[in-house]
Amino acid sequence: MSVPTSGAAALPFSGAAALPFSGAAAIAGIGATEFSKESGRSELQLSAEATLAALADAGLSPSDIDGLVTFTMDNSSEIALARELGMGELSFFSRINYGGGAACATVQQAAMAVATGMATTVVAYRGFNERSGMRFGQVSQWAAAQVNTNGLDNAWTYPHGLSTPAATVAMQARRYMHEYGATSRDFGAVAVADRRHAATNPAAFFHEKPITIEDHQASRLIADPLRLLDCCQESDGAVAVVVTTTERARDLAAGAVPVLAAAQGSGSDQFVMTSYYRDDIGIPEIGVVGRALWAQSGLSPADIDTAVLYDHFTPYVLMQLEELGFCGRGEAPGFVADGAIELGGRLPVNTHGGQLGEAYIHGMNGIAEGVRQMRGTSVNQVDGAVHTLVTAGTGVPTSGLILGVDR
Repeated sequence: MSVPTSGAAALPFSGAAALPFSGAAAIAGIGATEFSKESGRSELQLSAEATLAALADAGLSPSDIDGLVTFTMDNSSEIALARELGMGELSFFSRINYGGGAACATVQQAAMAVATGMATTVVAYRGFNERSGMRFGQVSQWAAAQVNTNGLDNAWTYPHGLSTPAATVAMQARRYMHEYGATSRDFGAVAVADRRHAATNPAAFFHEKPITIEDHQASRLIADPLRLLDCCQESDGAVAVVVTTTERARDLAAGAVPVLAAAQGSGSDQFVMTSYYRDDIGIPEIGVVGRALWAQSGLSPADIDTAVLYDHFTPYVLMQLEELGFCGRGEAPGFVADGAIELGGRLPVNTHGGQLGEAYIHGMNGIAEGVRQMRGTSVNQVDGAVHTLVTAGTGVPTSGLILGVDR
């Protein structure tokens, strides 16, 4: 893969030396519940089930855990999960803000904790009933009524009808189309790829249900130009990830998937989903993350074999490809054409089906897929893959990971 020389901001990956953090920590276990539209149980129970599954994958017990990380939006506190599973004493606990932007940062926090000796084994988790409980895709009056600065920021846009995630993203999608000539069919290429991968994934909600570009174009408008099939699912479920030192993980049941890089990023004049007041109303926050990932790992876009790009809305996948340096500004529609991001293409993306096809667990299920690719156990395995890049929610302060094969 050739590295672009124009378009996206210059990235410091050429000749960069990996930082000491790179590879010190590893993912040793992954676990999940089933993904559904009505789980029939509490969010705490979902998180407990996913955590037990991740511990079983690693060959560990709850008493081995001394750290927990989750999202500020998660309704199940660290101490509640620890009590229910009999974890005992905790030496590290943390929560990450900004919705889906927290996903990869939970693993980053866990990795920093074990790499510095603040904890020995940390579980990052996220569990929610997003379909049967509070539906994220609908108008959320509470978002503008929060007694904090996020509530104040949202109060600027809610009176104008920008009160759902799709509405806020539609503004940026339309601007992207205006500046670069992208079309709805270009967005549809992402949806088609995701659903094609989900069709062969038994864990995916849309297993055996691929779509065509014609299906995408025929789906109803949600917030012009976004169609139904441009929008991720609302899902019930939970995912958990076990992180420990790479040295220790090598001796555990599933082995080690080293965290080669982990970063967070926020752009200038950043808002939560409504960064319309800066010169670049794209997603420069993921560019901040990308530059850090390349610098930490010493890798470049040409070294990435497969990627899990946060796909809450299809236009953001195109923008991420550009910000991360896989192609230049405005070049993503051409990059994804003709199955390039499908299995067998130049950069297979979201081989589990993504949040459009598998489930929307705030990006945590994408981290699990990145682990499976490095283990060689994905249902849509990329032959010879040794590096995978995973991103978290965009349009908000965000995060990312590069995972590798233990050598």
